[in-house]
Amino acid sequence: MQSQTQGLKRGLSARHIRFMALGSAIGTGLFYGSAAAIQMAGPAVLLAYLIGGAAVFMVMRALGEMAVRNPVSGSFGQYATTYLGPMAGFILGWTYAFEMIIVCLADITAFGIYMGFWFPEVSRWIWVLGIVLLIGGLNLCSVKVFGEMEFWLSLLKVAAIVAMILAGFGIMLFGIGAAGSTDAAATGISNLWAHGGFLPNGVGGLIASFAVVMFAFGGIEIIGITAGEAKDPQRVIPKAINAVPLRILLFYVLTLFVLMAIYPWTQIGSQGSPFVQIFDSLGISSAATILNIVVISAAVSAINSDIFGAGRMMFGLAQQGQAPKGFAKISKHGVPWMTVLVMGATLLGGVVLNYLIPENIFLVIASIATFATVWVWLMILVTQVAMRRSMTREEVAELKFPVPFWPYAPIAAIAFMVFIFGVLGYFPETQAALMVGAVWIGLLVVAYLLWVKPLAGRAVKVAAELS
Repeated sequence: MQSQTQGLKRGLSARHIRFMALGSAIGTGLFYGSAAAIQMAGPAVLLAYLIGGAAVFMVMRALGEMAVRNPVSGSFGQYATTYLGPMAGFILGWTYAFEMIIVCLADITAFGIYMGFWFPEVSRWIWVLGIVLLIGGLNLCSVKVFGEMEFWLSLLKVAAIVAMILAGFGIMLFGIGAAGSTDAAATGISNLWAHGGFLPNGVGGLIASFAVVMFAFGGIEIIGITAGEAKDPQRVIPKAINAVPLRILLFYVLTLFVLMAIYPWTQIGSQGSPFVQIFDSLGISSAATILNIVVISAAVSAINSDIFGAGRMMFGLAQQGQAPKGFAKISKHGVPWMTVLVMGATLLGGVVLNYLIPENIFLVIASIATFATVWVWLMILVTQVAMRRSMTREEVAELKFPVPFWPYAPIAAIAFMVFIFGVLGYFPETQAALMVGAVWIGLLVVAYLLWVKPLAGRAVKVAAELS
């Protein structure tokens, strides 16, 4: 069942895909959004990242099982159409594109905030406009250019985070002064329980933090989208997916552990990146400057991945007759250029939002993105269950990358995703996101019934008459 999507070029190597997955996993949710999660849960946010990470890993294994079996660019949108029906595929595909747009709005907003660390007098919307135009242009180049850019940006993030973890452990063990001397007392890890305990806001605070924590993992499913342009999907996709748990432990849990150990969690605000804030407050200005460069590159990398993912999904939808035909047009570089232009035009809305409501925009966008992200993950899990139920025992035995602990682990992950919707609906701060999400799904159902289904019916009728 292997197919190559017509027009797209398999220009992504294992190195590209591995670092694209990193680029999606390490972004605004960690470098900026983690401050909000820390304020909700305190040091117990580490548990939220571990629990959420385990659920996300199951989503990735479910997607990996389907992507290795049938590597196509439309990815889970096409799988849902095959195993759950055309309406499910339409809703899933467009909700993923919606997710990428919303996540991208958060990323470009964060980029503007980061630039404010150096240029506080410049209006944020100016930076947002500049980055939208730059990344849109880069995405019109060949997929290999995109992959190389993502590789180097992600490599920078990884190196910086590892260096920051090592520096944090140095501060914890030996102490460090304002000028970089070692005359200050070592901090140890007492900050993890010295300010109200490990669970200062109770279980309720821990549960509330899931709304931001799950947003942080959003976009990691882009690994499945790359299948249509991977040189050897059956080898590189399993490797990229199996590295997810280590990334979660290293880049989320260990990083935040170090930050909250060397700096009281109660003082980690949401003004700029907490990573930059902490090192700036410790008097290590050079580290703060370097980290600001890193978080800016992380935002650029995430924006790059978001535009790629949404564009390829809309391309797959167009091939199935579930999006305008123009979205399936390919440039001479093998890129669906129309979808890139549509994404760029949509993101200009982020410029307007950053001009109108610069103070509140990030948390509003993040909660809406959480709904879209969790909906996509839930649909991926349900699609994989439907695929398994349609397969014979012999076909299941031939799977090259089967989901572990079937069927219990996927069922547990499905239950967790439903729980996250309950979290969004329970807390007043995120109820609006649930309502926006419900309206979005309702609009998609109406669009399918009024537009896609009649068109598909006419196409079938014409084909029957011609035969």
